[in-house]
Amino acid sequence: MLRVLTLATLFPNGLKPNLGLFVERQTHALAARDGVAVEVVAPVGLPLWPLSRHPHYAPLATLPRRESWNGLIVHRPRYRVWPLVGAAGTARRMADALLPVLREIRARFAFDVIDAEFFWPDGPAAMRLAEALGVPFSVKARGSDIHLWGARRGIAEQIVAAGRAAGGLLAVSGALKADMAALGLPGEAIRVHHTGIDLDRFRPADRAAAKAALGVEGPLLVAAGALLARKGQDLAIAALKSVPGATLILVGDGPDRARLEGLASGANVRFLGSRPHAELPALLAAADVMVLPTVSEGLANVWVEALACGTPVVTSDVGGAREVVDRPAAGRLVPRDPAAIAAAVNGLLADPPDQAAARESALRFSWEKNGAELAAHLAGLVQ
Repeated sequence: MLRVLTLATLFPNGLKPNLGLFVERQTHALAARDGVAVEVVAPVGLPLWPLSRHPHYAPLATLPRRESWNGLIVHRPRYRVWPLVGAAGTARRMADALLPVLREIRARFAFDVIDAEFFWPDGPAAMRLAEALGVPFSVKARGSDIHLWGARRGIAEQIVAAGRAAGGLLAVSGALKADMAALGLPGEAIRVHHTGIDLDRFRPADRAAAKAALGVEGPLLVAAGALLARKGQDLAIAALKSVPGATLILVGDGPDRARLEGLASGANVRFLGSRPHAELPALLAAADVMVLPTVSEGLANVWVEALACGTPVVTSDVGGAREVVDRPAAGRLVPRDPAAIAAAVNGLLADPPDQAAARESALRFSWEKNGAELAAHLAGLVQ
């Protein structure tokens, strides 16, 4: 029996059910393997009073410390955060707070390995915990943990130290593996571990009927992702004026929403906000094109989800995009420029790829494969 302790600051909870859904899906895929048992530690960061009463933090204090989440045992221990001024100490404070909790868990569930799901702060915290408990650990890089946190002084050094100490490393794409090596992580220890997808849920549909269900006539573009400046929804809005008769639906929420709503004034743009993940297949299957002109990605799940629905993708040539958009039927890789985005969209609208041909690019990705690869990786560390 392989017993795995999954450490994940990105994991869904009752307040944010869409947070880190890809981590939950991966954990379920791992737990479904014969001979594997998993428990999850999803730490909750809270500041001292009175900041703990801030609307951003106060609801987090109500989360249960232990629960069954969709069949997984999930622990939610608290650790101290210092907003704005204490980021570099986050991993150390997390490890200090979690060590007694992990000792209690291990007395009952003798886990063999710690599987950290994000490089900051999960990775350096896992390094400290693994050393204290005498178990191996692995860390998975997903994108912003390397591209954003890996560029911050005082944090980059901790990321590199954790990567060099880890028994094994994972990256969501070959491109991210190269970026990790450039940061100073040991390239020979990094294994590419692609995301999975539920190919039964994300599949082509009657596009005309799907559009009608949304009350949309004419071309439909969908941009799914957090409303952050780096995701590039502003470029998709700017490109829309050069796509005659098109509607743009933005799925997601975030701090850039007010600015985007101002840019979209008078345009045929709908803001759906954060929607349950179960609604995403119907939205992507209705779209003629999924647009995501992002600044950086490891490998965006929504690229694969769109293609599984038979919907081509227009995105930036960043991260693992070439590993997903690998043929003309899968879409176009374009500069982050409204004119280039509009030209690519209009080209796909004028000569739309067959839905089955677009879906072919997604068939390499499955949660079963993802879980099998992860189980083999972690078992190798224990052996």
